Amino acid sequence: MNLTLHEIAKVVGAKNNLADLPDRTLNNIEFDSRLIKSGDIFLPLKGARDGHDFIATAFENGAVVSLSEKTVAFPHILVDNTEQAFQKLARYYLEKTGVDVIAITGSNGKTTTKDMTAQILATTYKTYKTQGNYNNEIGLPYTVLHMPSGTQKLVLEMGQDHMGDIHLLSKLARPKLAVITLIGESHLEFFGTREKIAVGKLQITDGLVNGGELIAPADKLINAYLPENQKITRFGADADLYLTTLYEYKDYLIFNVNFLDETLTIPVTGKFNATNAMIAAYIGSHEGVSPQNIKQALAKLNLTKNRVEWLKAANGADILSDIYNANPTAMRLILETFQDINKNENGRKIAVLADMKELGEKSAEFHAEMISALNPEKLDCLYLYGEEIFPLVQHATEIFPPQTVHYFRKNAKNDDLPELIASLQKNLQSADQILLKGSHAMRLADVVKALQKNDR
Repeated sequence: MNLTLHEIAKVVGAKNNLADLPDRTLNNIEFDSRLIKSGDIFLPLKGARDGHDFIATAFENGAVVSLSEKTVAFPHILVDNTEQAFQKLARYYLEKTGVDVIAITGSNGKTTTKDMTAQILATTYKTYKTQGNYNNEIGLPYTVLHMPSGTQKLVLEMGQDHMGDIHLLSKLARPKLAVITLIGESHLEFFGTREKIAVGKLQITDGLVNGGELIAPADKLINAYLPENQKITRFGADADLYLTTLYEYKDYLIFNVNFLDETLTIPVTGKFNATNAMIAAYIGSHEGVSPQNIKQALAKLNLTKNRVEWLKAANGADILSDIYNANPTAMRLILETFQDINKNENGRKIAVLADMKELGEKSAEFHAEMISALNPEKLDCLYLYGEEIFPLVQHATEIFPPQTVHYFRKNAKNDDLPELIASLQKNLQSADQILLKGSHAMRLADVVKALQKNDR
């Protein structure tokens, strides 16, 4: 972190006198007392438990000082609000280091695009990125303050649960490049409409540095909300950035883009991932990474787990796992990909779909409309799991052959997940391809694990 105790106290506006404490350089800042090591500063936050209750533990583990909202019997920097002090410190650290920030948000694809972008930039610059899902008002400043010394490019993922979340993160990070991957229906329950989701996502421009650039989809939905006097690059058909060719295979894609001469390959499936890779390639090109380095980085991608990935069941069946989150746009995209892939010889295609959460009052309508994404000529069997998905069950039984649609409940009284797992373990054959898609809360990860273990 390379900040001194007195420097931190000044930045956060300490309300107490720290003149008696030696001004030493601190190592890291941690909000989990169990992670504290010798020479660290402790950050007590208020959540399910009040972090102030663990200050003593932090010092036992080697903390030198703690931020605190109250006077305690340990060396501390007294502030009104520890979370806000944490954010202020991160903003200061970005200014001090002068690192270039690339900020990425979107209803889908932000984590994958973050990973792709960081891997491309890392071929040429010392690069750091958001780790895991640390993309909120706590995770983002944590990422900033944990970036290695000498970092030149910092790729930050920004999540949005409520209006104003992105505004806060953008003003903190002051990005050079801001990316919106997609305007979908994530957290529609809290926003009400896709238009409001778009407004929230566009707040990523609120903190752009002078001369900064927004990279956004060519979605007519956002046209009315685009900021004036802002450099904007659009991607999509007939936009500034677009795919000129795309060849899709079971576990890789080959494609070309309009701004590079290289033919690009990525070792993941899904047409939408070609778009994510195109965005990352553009950022790399914008920042001076050579076309050859862009090509090599994409060919060797190492993506965050639980995104779209092909796995193997214990009996040899192919599993297409996309179980991190779900909304109508994301579910349509992965169904399109799965249904267009050639079947294995003597194999079937099976789709396991679960509830899409946080869709608000239109949840039943959105689930019912998913019927238009299902093709009985390409899917041999359909497993539907949850409570909100029931309207889709009703439509599916009307267009799919008898005995090919299986419904498993999940509500306050019943959870048929064990029965779903047992049925799949019994019926899945070695040549089959099976897709699993649903919100993280639906625990489809348990299904994937069971199929890989397959102790039937």
